[in-house]
Amino acid sequence: MDFTTQHLLALLPLLITSLTIVAVMLGIAWKRNHAMTFGLSVIGLNLALLSVFAATSVAPLQVTPLLMVDKFACFYMVLVLASTLACVTLIHAYLGGESGKGYPGNREELYLLILLSAAGGLVLVSAQHLAGLFIGLELLSVPSYGMIAYAFFNKRSLEAGIKYMVLSAAGSAFLLFGMALLYAESGSMSFAGIGQAVAGGAPSLLVEVGFGMMLVGLAFKLSLVPFHLWTADVYEGAPAPVAAFLATASKVAVFAVLLRLYEVSPAASGGWLTELLTVLAIASILFGNLLALLQNNIKRLLGYSSIAHFGYLLIALIASNGLAIEAVAVYLAMYVLTTLGAFGVITLMSTPYKGRDADALYEYRGLFWRRPYLTAVLTVMMLSLAGIPLTAGFIGKFYIIGVGVESQQWWLLGALVLGSAIGVFYYLRVMVTLFLVEPNLHRHDAPFDWGQRAGGVMLMVVAFLAFFLGVYPQPLLVLLAKFSIG
Repeated sequence: MDFTTQHLLALLPLLITSLTIVAVMLGIAWKRNHAMTFGLSVIGLNLALLSVFAATSVAPLQVTPLLMVDKFACFYMVLVLASTLACVTLIHAYLGGESGKGYPGNREELYLLILLSAAGGLVLVSAQHLAGLFIGLELLSVPSYGMIAYAFFNKRSLEAGIKYMVLSAAGSAFLLFGMALLYAESGSMSFAGIGQAVAGGAPSLLVEVGFGMMLVGLAFKLSLVPFHLWTADVYEGAPAPVAAFLATASKVAVFAVLLRLYEVSPAASGGWLTELLTVLAIASILFGNLLALLQNNIKRLLGYSSIAHFGYLLIALIASNGLAIEAVAVYLAMYVLTTLGAFGVITLMSTPYKGRDADALYEYRGLFWRRPYLTAVLTVMMLSLAGIPLTAGFIGKFYIIGVGVESQQWWLLGALVLGSAIGVFYYLRVMVTLFLVEPNLHRHDAPFDWGQRAGGVMLMVVAFLAFFLGVYPQPLLVLLAKFSIG
């Protein structure tokens, strides 16, 4: 295959991200400087984000047998890079300044790990081949083990890193076994090749079992019930910006490749596999919300609620017609926005670094009387996650309900309504806590000038977008039209 300028343009986001990784690595080797490492990471991610729009000008284009850069991939590249950029900004706020306050160990390697994970996400959303899928997934996952355990002096962080590593390895084993079965039956490893090989008539048992095992492997990464047991412990133990990355960029990339696999291969979207996905969706919605109801730790609460949100997304995946792909794109964009905002508040409350994150609900009691603007941001995020009108989350949920009605998925819609009702209760509980009388028990608080720092500015932008897109979602819909989604 001749490599042309068009191929270079299509690969530009991945190439710039990779060059940023090399630049950060060389910078660390030359001189340890937190501000310089942060600056290099931000510049590289911004350039990669801008280059996505150059990639759309040549899309769709098969760059290698493993990667297809089309407008679908470009949209999810934007989501992965934007959420990584937000998480990098939060990392800078979380690790503290250069004056000795803040994180006691080496700060710079965390930027390197998150950039490596982001590169894996870019490969994953462009994958059109089982080998590309596995390479992207492992490049996304392996740096996460180090990121989760980065707070090495915190036992919960080390425990979370080990748990995620063991269960992620188990998920990868299921995924590889499923790939082997598909290859044995179809003789091809490309998504389209597998789809063509099994298109003529009912798929064989080997194909269905192969897809089933791959679904189990991907469900581990998406923490769908019953493969969710790692989620709350890992979210609680991981540093807040890392938990934000796991909840946003990581899950977006995995769901994007699941959606592509489901769309391209007809064997994945029929028979007992659809029934299995329906069971997973209902279980994730109900168990995710019910378990979140019992939490007094905000990070655990957000972890369990993320299980429910991806249960909602499975409704559009199962419907797989009409507005389904557009609904997934809208919901993921809104989910990423609000989740980044919620974890952003936790990050700023946990600065400067004091040994553990400010994630206990009692530490937020009376926050309104100390940090009213930060309280406003967290309130908007909770309302959006609950799907209350005039917030971004409502628009996303509206699209999912529309797709469910269009495809007459009444059981799934019933689970969504019930799950959303439960969700409103625990999101409101967090909001009420913010306005209660302060008991003088708080150990952590955001700096007085949090809104003038990079992390605070990013948080205010996210809060504004969550409200603005809830009132006027047209700019997002125009962006989706540019990427030809829907």
